[in-house]
Amino acid sequence: MCAGFLKRFFGKKPHIVHSPPPPSISHGAGMVIPEYKNKPYFIVASIEMGNTTTKCILTGTSLETGSCYVINKTVSMSRDVRPPKPGEEIFGATLDGTKLTRESVTELVRDTLIQCHKEANLSIKDDLDFVVRSTGVVAAMESPEQIGDFIIALANGCLEAGVPPRKMTPPMSIDNLPKKLREASYADRLVFTGAVAGVLPPVGSTGVEMVANEMEGELAMAGIKEGAKWTPVDFRNPCLSLDFGTTLDGRITSDVSRDAENPFAKTIGNFCGLAGAIPDAIVRGTGLVQEKTGTALDIFGEGFSGGRFNLGRNKKVIDEYVDLCHDHIDIRVVPSDRKRFGRVPVFADVAEKSGVVLIGCDCGVDGDGIDNLKKIGAEIYSKYQLPVVTEVIDRVCAGMALRMIDICIEQKMVPENASIGFTGRAVISGKKPDYIVEGITEREIFSDPIDHLVFVDDGLARGAALMGRCMNSLGKPKNPLGGVRGGPCIMSKRIKIGR
Repeated sequence: MCAGFLKRFFGKKPHIVHSPPPPSISHGAGMVIPEYKNKPYFIVASIEMGNTTTKCILTGTSLETGSCYVINKTVSMSRDVRPPKPGEEIFGATLDGTKLTRESVTELVRDTLIQCHKEANLSIKDDLDFVVRSTGVVAAMESPEQIGDFIIALANGCLEAGVPPRKMTPPMSIDNLPKKLREASYADRLVFTGAVAGVLPPVGSTGVEMVANEMEGELAMAGIKEGAKWTPVDFRNPCLSLDFGTTLDGRITSDVSRDAENPFAKTIGNFCGLAGAIPDAIVRGTGLVQEKTGTALDIFGEGFSGGRFNLGRNKKVIDEYVDLCHDHIDIRVVPSDRKRFGRVPVFADVAEKSGVVLIGCDCGVDGDGIDNLKKIGAEIYSKYQLPVVTEVIDRVCAGMALRMIDICIEQKMVPENASIGFTGRAVISGKKPDYIVEGITEREIFSDPIDHLVFVDDGLARGAALMGRCMNSLGKPKNPLGGVRGGPCIMSKRIKIGR
């Protein structure tokens, strides 16, 4: 029996973070009340309409410990948004072609918010502290005006659900905060500069965002930083965060000297393009899901963990199909003349001038090769059935992640003290984390890869909770999220800068 075989089954396992339920307090026999009902908690609603799912996730952060818990999650398929009514203007569509109007998006957001709070027995007016809105649907948009319409629709949905405007913006002063938050806030000593979890957003030479889903990348990075707190991994700057939703987003942050007066890291790289849309295309070829709007979620679900597949005599076949899929997947630094990459609007020329590396994932040119993956999926399923399809998908997605890391290494953006985090359905499900750990180990980037890698569920929701904390200056100096790996809290430096 070879050492590699033993290492595979008995080696270190990747840190995969799943949202723990919030703690409860017992009040006698049969009386159990969630802790967030009795103790001070910062409750945030993350409302996100993506190309595949629309989610409202309620998180509660203990103001005593800084630990963040998922209170409730309401998920619906974005393809089920109601069709446009007569007289409504269609301003865009999701990647699968589902048409959207400002009114239909507003209603979907409103209903999802209300349902999520109702299921959790919480009041939007009295219990909710903050709302963060985000979307990945901008990948299918053609103009800034369309993106503006979408942002307005998200805000209107929150307002129609009963969310006060003050719960969607940073407070002007500590006096504008509720009493329970005022006691835990540093807003009287700090100024919110736009940095979330110790990272400044990229600013181009023209002041425009370099990728359309910039905010999703910011939330994913923040969410992975928060999720890593449930592991031994010190996921602070410098770090790489990759979010494999239907579309790809994420960030790369710079290293910061512990002696630097300005403690904030800079965003030196962004990820963009297609991610979950790749396995979705392969699955659509099987005929097991709807031809145009079906997704891998329809077969595997969001929490699919799978089991190690015995390759046996299929190993060569699987390797060939994985290579064939990757022949159609284009992963590289986005050329400066591109305005879209993997269906996502980009300002690649601005990024190049600003020193920000855009790493993109496409299939063909701007997604025009996606049908090739459907044909491959159809062939695999007709010859070898679903287990082989599943294994090919896991290895294709892991291979995509590793190709992106290879580019980061070539660009010298992965120092020895860096950490790499993943979130999103197309990278944390099945056996993808195991295959990614194996690939990172083979590349010998770190002496102990497990101490530098983390996989986090609900990255956007966790990031929304953390963004809300940053906007309200609700830090935990004894358990910091900002600063550099192995370094101290940067609170004192932030206070000094504010003066």
